[in-house]
Order: sequence, then C-alpha cells, then structure tokens
Amino acid sequence: MIVHTVPVGITQTNCYVVGCEETQEGVVIDPGGNPKRILKAIEESGLTIRYVLNTHCHFDHMGANADIVAATGAPLALHPAELPILQAKGGASWFGVLVKESPLPDVELEPGQAIEVGKLRFQVLFTPGHSPGSVTFYEAAEGAAFDGDVLFASGVGRTDLPGGDWDTLMRSIREVLFALPDETVLYPGHGPKTTVGREKRSNPWVAG
Repeated sequence: MIVHTVPVGITQTNCYVVGCEETQEGVVIDPGGNPKRILKAIEESGLTIRYVLNTHCHFDHMGANADIVAATGAPLALHPAELPILQAKGGASWFGVLVKESPLPDVELEPGQAIEVGKLRFQVLFTPGHSPGSVTFYEAAEGAAFDGDVLFASGVGRTDLPGGDWDTLMRSIREVLFALPDETVLYPGHGPKTTVGREKRSNPWVAG
C-alpha cells in the first residue's frame, strides 16, 4: 500500500494520498487545505484518484474538497451526519478562517460499507464523538486505519465543538478502535502515526 502524508493548512492536518501498488488507483483522505500541495503529491505518486474521503467535516479536513474533487473528478464520500458541518464550511467561521464551499457528497457512507480501490478494501467504521459522523477507514489486509481526529499518538480528539461528546468518543475508541488488532497502524488527523497496541498501553486519556 502506498501512503503519502501531506500536512496541510493552519493546523497542519494530515491529508493522506493512499493507493494500491498493483493497480495505481488511490484515494485522498481529508484534503483540509493547500490543494496545490495535495495535487503535487498525487502527481508524484502516479495514482489515479477514485474517491475523495472525509473522516469528518471540520474545516481543516475538508477545506480543499472542492479543488481536489474538481481536479480529479473523483466522487466525494462522507457520513451523512456530517452534512450540516460540511454545509457550514466545516465551522471555519468559528475560527475566523475562510474556506471554499465543498460540493455535496456523491456517496453517503454507512457503517460496515466497503470502499474498494484497486486491490484495497477500506471498511467504514463508525467512530463518532469528536464529530457526529466521524468515521475511520480500515484496511484489514494492510493493517492500517485512518481515523481522523478520534485517536492520536498519546492523545484523543477534542469534544468541545458542536456535536462533540466525550462519552461517545471514549466508546468509539474502546469499543471500535481498540477492537482492532494491536499491530494495526493508526494514521491520525494530526501528528505521527501510532499503533492500536501502543495506545492501549500508554495513552493517558484512555487508561483503564
């Protein structure tokens, strides 16, 4: 599996360009800003983008949706519970940030759904709490999960924005993400990658 991490925007959100080595088909996960930088990564990867995926729709994860969808022609996919946030431009106005309006999704994601890209098969895991419709994209054969702002290396997503809920976030982490194999690599929305096992053992926010 090809994984290019592209830090974008004022919050240095991890946008991921992910692809199948065999077929050279790929996805863009969370294009939060700096569309030229993302498009350069796509060009350098040689991938044909089949989907643009949002783990959730805060502005720093969807701010470049419009440009990436327009440039690639790929359908946009997200959970329908994120639609109000998407239509509010990801809450950019809460932080005094300007972002381009995103197109509406072509695909409304459902828990358990599979997004197939070449030989890759991303299972949609429903992991709300940071945001009402947060999802994680899990590729079991590759042992990789792209979880947005749910769980970080030694951290967890904030729950003080509209639609956030601490107890829901903890259930998503403990019952969904921690149910994955310990060796699963987590690719979070911010900061370095980690593993499920490492966070089970040492993440101070979810200890016990």
